[in-house]
Amino acid sequence: MVGSLNVDFTARVEHLPAPGETVVARDLTKRFGGKGGNQAVAAARQGAQVTFIGQLGEDPDGRDYRNHLRREGINCSCLNTAREVTGCAHICVDDRGENQIVVIAGANGMMSGPMVKMQRGRLAAANLMLLQMELPRDCVLAAIALANELKIAVMLNASPLIRDFPWEQVRLAVLVVNEVEARGLLGLEDAADLAVAATEHAQAMRQRGMHTVIVTRGSKPTLIWSDEGCSEVPTIEVKPVDTVGAGDVFAGVLAVHFAEGAPLTQAVRWANAAAALSTLKPGAQEATPHRGDVQAVLERQA
Repeated sequence: MVGSLNVDFTARVEHLPAPGETVVARDLTKRFGGKGGNQAVAAARQGAQVTFIGQLGEDPDGRDYRNHLRREGINCSCLNTAREVTGCAHICVDDRGENQIVVIAGANGMMSGPMVKMQRGRLAAANLMLLQMELPRDCVLAAIALANELKIAVMLNASPLIRDFPWEQVRLAVLVVNEVEARGLLGLEDAADLAVAATEHAQAMRQRGMHTVIVTRGSKPTLIWSDEGCSEVPTIEVKPVDTVGAGDVFAGVLAVHFAEGAPLTQAVRWANAAAALSTLKPGAQEATPHRGDVQAVLERQA
């Protein structure tokens, strides 16, 4: 796992502040987050042996986060400490569910390609590398290049989407995006049918190295775009309490079952079920289900 680690501070307010306005929050919640951290915990709770390549600050939040990852059974031997604050996000959420978010990259923003390359020896035994785009672009490219050189399968969650990313320079086993990101990749209008677009843009996608793309669409069936065409995998119907981090749970669980050799459709079924379960409780990592919980849901659906 190569990724970002943030500490999220969420304030609940009656309404979001206008420019120059001060509002009083009802409460403040502090949670461990960041797409990398969320996905690592999701993978670890599926029983995977996860080694995390990333960076925390030398502040108390960084020490707390490192201890938290260790409690989750995640190998932190490749986790650096920087003379920066740990990455964080300050979030305001109002009574309508609208939010304002300010992200401070902190130690995440200091990650570099050479720092990843230093972990070559530890990466050599990996079955799969999972990473996202919350790190500097050169770091993401260096990580993928190293995995390609070592013949390690790469699963990239292209979030947040880097518009000028050089897709032709990387080899990916699987690309994971949400509906908005998929439209951004192909330059599609909001009303365009993604299943139809996958067929129409198949050649262009292959030329850019996108041979297998998974598109999550919330409660709608997940799409699998591949050289064999486009297929759908149904999601599980739930009444969500909190959808924050559901996409990260999906990616982490998908990575585990794909690395274990499960057929892609089956791996997506596991990821869909885990993501649905994660929306039933508040928080991202706190709500992440364990493997047995996901298996029980899938057995009931069979």
